[in-house]
Amino acid sequence: MRAEPGLLPIAFEEVSLRAGAHTILDRVSLAFRPGPPTALIGPNGSGKTSLIRLAMALIAPTGGRISWGGREATRMDRCAMVFQRPAMLRRTAESNVDFALSAAGHGRARRRARARELLDIVGLAALAGRPARRLSGGEQQRLALARALARDPEILFLDEPTASLDPAATKAVEELIAHVAGLGVKVVFATHDLGQARRVAGDIAFLARGRVVERAPADRFFATPATADAAAFVRGELVI
Repeated sequence: MRAEPGLLPIAFEEVSLRAGAHTILDRVSLAFRPGPPTALIGPNGSGKTSLIRLAMALIAPTGGRISWGGREATRMDRCAMVFQRPAMLRRTAESNVDFALSAAGHGRARRRARARELLDIVGLAALAGRPARRLSGGEQQRLALARALARDPEILFLDEPTASLDPAATKAVEELIAHVAGLGVKVVFATHDLGQARRVAGDIAFLARGRVVERAPADRFFATPATADAAAFVRGELVI
């Protein structure tokens, strides 16, 4: 599903992001490398979404350095993101995917077959002709994933991919994340759901107050968090 790596690792070196006098991210250093999914967790306002936007080059840091595959700047063709509330085009599910394939540079002759293939991957083949805005919340989220996969990404960022979904829809999305990761796509997802992080992630980056407080394999992070903030967060306490 993907060609040779080009964007990984995505490396942050002392990266800061400020808006006026407000510091959103403060001297963050971490790297996203090939491997199992990485979960970004932490309290609201800790900087998870901003970190994803920086990694996608949607915004620029106000300090520090970000590199993609060892380069200062690169084309982001093989990088995709699904937002917490993805917008649906006023067209069918299949046409939504076809539009994404066209934007990714796929020729018309192959787009129909590839669109059906992607809808099958996300379990929506039977709903190809249904208007996207009439799909359920969980179905729309899976359609958004199909559109992201149309870019044939090397790395896929997800911002709260199951927020407001019921348990059945959440399970379907989590299974899809595992499937995509199994294809060799690096998945990085922000989540407020610690159970989801336990179920899906291979490693955890815990953010608080705009900094990466702890980074560890998921099993070690949840069994023996190394910092007081992480331990409190895992116990369900408020971290301010």
